[in-house]
Amino acid sequence: MAIPVGSKAPDFTLKSKQASGLVDVKLSTNLGNKNTVILFFPLAFTSVCTKEMCDITSGLNTYTGLNADVIAISVDSPFAQEAWAQKEKISITLASDLNKKTAEAYGTLLPDLGGLGAVSARAAFVIDKDGVVQYSEQTPTPKELPNFNAIRETLAKLQ
Repeated sequence: MAIPVGSKAPDFTLKSKQASGLVDVKLSTNLGNKNTVILFFPLAFTSVCTKEMCDITSGLNTYTGLNADVIAISVDSPFAQEAWAQKEKISITLASDLNKKTAEAYGTLLPDLGGLGAVSARAAFVIDKDGVVQYSEQTPTPKELPNFNAIRETLAKLQ
């Protein structure tokens, strides 16, 4: 069960593969400055995840205009995420939760997805500048996308 609205968002430090090498991605970097949209997704190189990340990439200016950073998190290695991002031209920050601790902290870890082992459910959170969850959604199945209209509406209210 995803952590509820009103909860203090668990901070995290995850690895992301950027052109400069491996870098740390932390929720706390945005605290006091920007809101953060956190998107958990099951696995890179899958059709629904690719659609979601490509759609977010193409609309990234909308989120930037709402003073929000987008961080997408999966249990893939940062190197697999980088290869996927290059192939699909995904420009949002992808962060590796290889040890599954962040998905567990956010209540989105699925114990087994189709025999593939533990992965994150598809989920979305809006975290305000104070680190409080303002929007929380875990989709009923990994094939369904979060309600991005509701995410944008939540961000607009935080302006």
